[in-house]
Amino acid sequence: MNALTLPDIASQASRQALPLDWVGMCGIALPIVFNGQRMSATADAGVSLDDGEARGIHMSRLYLALEMFEGEDLTPALLHRVLQRFLDSHHGLSANASVRIHSHLLLKRPALVSPLAGWKSYPVGIFARLERGVFHVELTFDVSYSSTCPCSAALARQLIQAQFISDFANRPLEHADVLTWLGTNQGIVATPHSQRSSAQLDVQLDAHVEELPLIQLIDHVEATLGTAVQTAVKRADEQAFTLANGQNLMFCEDAARRLHLALSQVPDIKGFDLKVIHAESLHAHDAVARSRWQRGIKSAV
Repeated sequence: MNALTLPDIASQASRQALPLDWVGMCGIALPIVFNGQRMSATADAGVSLDDGEARGIHMSRLYLALEMFEGEDLTPALLHRVLQRFLDSHHGLSANASVRIHSHLLLKRPALVSPLAGWKSYPVGIFARLERGVFHVELTFDVSYSSTCPCSAALARQLIQAQFISDFANRPLEHADVLTWLGTNQGIVATPHSQRSSAQLDVQLDAHVEELPLIQLIDHVEATLGTAVQTAVKRADEQAFTLANGQNLMFCEDAARRLHLALSQVPDIKGFDLKVIHAESLHAHDAVARSRWQRGIKSAV
C-alpha cells in the first residue's frame, strides 16, 4: 500500500493576499555556547513573508536551523549563517530574517580586597537581523550597581556638623576626644541613603566585529560606574565598598552621562540606547534617566 502524501497547508495560496513584516516563533528553548560556556537560552526566530499570496512560512525549517547554535561559540559569523539558512529555506517567500536570543551570563567576580570571589548573573540578549543582504547585530545586558544620593550625603554632613557644634561648642578640642566622637553613633548621627540600581544597555555593533564583546562591555560599564554590586565579601571588602560609594556619589543623571561618554568612545559600537534606574530607598518610586547615541549624529550630551 502506497504511503499517503501528507498535506502541506502552508503552501496553499492565501485568501487575502498581503505580505507580513515578521512571522515566526517566540520562546524556543535551546542551548548556546558563549566564551566556552554552555548556557540555557530562549530564542525568537522569524522571517518576513514578502510573498503575499503564500499562506504561511515553514516554521519547522527555522526550528531546525537553530540547531547550528549547539556546536560552536556564538559569534556574528554564526548568527549570519543561521539567518542565511532561514532565508535559503524560504527562497521566494522571505527577504528578511531575524533571531533574538535571551540568556543569563555567569561571570566570576573577585572581591574588592579579600581573596574571595563569587558568581554574578547578568541578563543578556543578542539580536541579529539580515535585511536584503545587510547584516546587523545588537547586544542587550543589565548591570546592577549601588548609587548613593549626593543630596542625601550633603544633608547627612550638615547634621553631623550641627551635632559637632552642639557637642564641642563649650569645650576645648582634644584630638583623642574628636577621634572617639567620630567613631560613635552620637557623632555620626546621619548617613546618606543608597540604593541598588540598574543600568540597562542596548548596544549596536559595527559590521566588522568578529566577536560579541559582551564581557568587555560589562566590564567597561562596571568600571565606569565604580560601584558594581558584590558577591562574596569579608568586612574589609564591605568597608572598601562603603568607601567607593562615599567617593562616588551620583544621581541617575550622573550615571547616565558617565555611561554615555564612556560607551561613545568604544570603537566597535555604532550606537546605543541606555537606561539607568535608581530604585529609591527614600521614595516609593524610581529615579530614571535615559540617553541614546548614534555615530555620526550630534548628541545633546
